[in-house]
Amino acid sequence: MGDIETIYDDIDTEEVSFEEFREAVESKVEQMGGLADEETAAMLVAHELDDGQVEGVADIEPGMEDVTITAKVISVGELRTFERDDPDQPEGQVINADVADETGRLRVSFWDEMASAADEDLDTGQVLNIHGRPKEGYDGIEVTVDQVEIDHETEIDVELTDEYRVSDLALGASDVTLVGEVLATDPVRTFDRDDGTEGQVSNVLVGDETGRVRVTLWDEQAESVEDLTPHETIEINDGYVRERDGSLELHVGDRGAIEQHEADVSYVPDATAIDNVELDDTVDIAGVVRSADPKRTFDRDDGTEGQVRNVRVQDDTGDIRVALWGEKADIELGPGDEVLFVDVGIQDGWQDDLEASANWQSTVVPLEDGLDSDVEATESGADTGLSAFGDDGSDTTSSNSSGASTGESETEQESATGSSPDTAKAVEFTGVVVQAGNPVILDDGEQTVTVQSDADVELGEEVTVAGELADGLLDPDRIESGHGNS
Repeated sequence: MGDIETIYDDIDTEEVSFEEFREAVESKVEQMGGLADEETAAMLVAHELDDGQVEGVADIEPGMEDVTITAKVISVGELRTFERDDPDQPEGQVINADVADETGRLRVSFWDEMASAADEDLDTGQVLNIHGRPKEGYDGIEVTVDQVEIDHETEIDVELTDEYRVSDLALGASDVTLVGEVLATDPVRTFDRDDGTEGQVSNVLVGDETGRVRVTLWDEQAESVEDLTPHETIEINDGYVRERDGSLELHVGDRGAIEQHEADVSYVPDATAIDNVELDDTVDIAGVVRSADPKRTFDRDDGTEGQVRNVRVQDDTGDIRVALWGEKADIELGPGDEVLFVDVGIQDGWQDDLEASANWQSTVVPLEDGLDSDVEATESGADTGLSAFGDDGSDTTSSNSSGASTGESETEQESATGSSPDTAKAVEFTGVVVQAGNPVILDDGEQTVTVQSDADVELGEEVTVAGELADGLLDPDRIESGHGNS
């Protein structure tokens, strides 16, 4: 027995006594028909026990054979009965409960005799020692309980709540009720399932005072997005939390629902300062639109047509170009609009500037109530803040990337960026060719201008164009490039 005792002492568990361990070893020897001696069987049993040990609820994965956890009961469902496939078998019973520890939340299920006992004795707030088998369930990972006992000594610091805030959401949470402000919606999309049926899905970005979360609506709930209006308050019922690309999402299936709510809930953006963004980051950016370029189309390698539109956004730390791809290019944004870009990717742009990319995973949120603070003045003292885009009609100045004042008023800025289609202005514009052909598109690091010309220019070439600019289109009188006049 010496070797078995040594192996038992190395096991990191307090849930199995030595006698239970010894019985498991003997059972393993018998199970293997003499193919393993007691020491080998003891090592196999020890390995199985160690595999079942997890640090917390968040460590549980569907592929595990069994796990042992200690968690607090958050909610207890109703006892349900069902007919078995074998009509000679008695009616089955099941009851589900949500449990949690400091790392996350989890649904556990009690079956038959254990379900009856749980219906009578299980209550919220209890701390349980649970041994069971993980699996992928309807609302995420579930554990089928094989053994359970109440732990009267352990304390778990998890609050019981009937209504969640965004900051309360944790992986594995289910039966979630959340009240929040609709920030943006995506249209309904269809997809084919492996069984040949067609499904539907849509997304809603919802926020409250504590943060924002993407809500995914499935099948019958997907069409609810068509009745939602930005900035209205909604209540989400019976949602469940999943993880995608490292972020938590709230999902709503057939058992869930979305309803209008009378509460006054307001989301406050917690965006990354533009001056602090770094290459390959995925961030939220909030600011004021300084300039907006016309939408342009392009041909993809697969023969389909795409579209993109660039806007330049400024906060009190700096400014950055944001590329709006696909349907986001159709969003109406112009100088002075205050907007939040959610989950935009930071990448290399033209002239070694960083650029933000708003793709299908991103969300564009026009801010109804504006931002909280003005952009600070530049070192030269010129006002480049939110007041520079105000409605008081006063003249304002802005600074370009080199810090020199442009001296343009709000009206002049709108004319230069195509926001005033009835006004033409004589300009001379120097920029780098980012699209050759007809039209030619130039970028000077501050804005993009479309030139109605098929001049012989090359990508990356610096070109100066003089002519009349209206509605973002420049009708050239003169084009000077590295090759001379065109």
